[in-house]
Amino acid sequence: MKIQLVRHATLWVEYAGVSFLVDPMFSEAGANPPIVNTANPVRNPLVPMPGPLDPWLAPDAVIVTHLHADHWDRAAAGTLSKTLPLYCQPGDQETIAKDGFTQVTEVNTSVTIQGITLTRTTGQHGTGEIGQMMGNVSGFIFQAPGEPVLYIAGDTVWCDDVRQALDTFNPDIAIVNAGGARFLTGDPITMDADDVAAICRYAPNTEIVAVHMDAINHCHITRDILRDNLQAAELLGQVALPQDGEQLVR
Repeated sequence: MKIQLVRHATLWVEYAGVSFLVDPMFSEAGANPPIVNTANPVRNPLVPMPGPLDPWLAPDAVIVTHLHADHWDRAAAGTLSKTLPLYCQPGDQETIAKDGFTQVTEVNTSVTIQGITLTRTTGQHGTGEIGQMMGNVSGFIFQAPGEPVLYIAGDTVWCDDVRQALDTFNPDIAIVNAGGARFLTGDPITMDADDVAAICRYAPNTEIVAVHMDAINHCHITRDILRDNLQAAELLGQVALPQDGEQLVR
């Protein structure tokens, strides 16, 4: 299995011989305004893509965990082939299809893709009223004979949904969206350093890959901050912190 962090939450995953593009955000640096009602009001993305788009334009399938613009942006919708098989959470198919995509499948529980079982999981994109306003989000479990179990948690904080996914599937690798994204009020809406430490302690036999950092203005937990916190907690050995464009082979 190969996992490449493209940028932010955008991943290129090669699993059991099938290539997946996850949560594509292809906008050029500074093309989009800051996230509203947040500190650090600078334009997004904060950093460019790590290279030309060509290597990421022809996956076997696309997965969109939810429709927030830092996971499915206009640049991706306008660039990717409209005939690519695309998998999304319930309720998102119609919006994606309006952009001309012709092979969109909503995953209610699970689907099989060339011998791979793809199972949808749930999460909490924040807490309280803000969490409700952020709407539904999904993660996905990848399973295939002879392959490690992979869990892409999506935009969620540490919560019972994540615990249930870990308990049910016992993943070998979990990719979590860190960064501690937040608004001017309320709690973080993605995992902060404490959340990443919590998932490490809860699942000590699972390798954690932390992404979703250093690219969007409201993500205040940088790789350096997370690394320092994990080092202090003696958990850094369990966590990979890939740079944009970096590939992990497992």
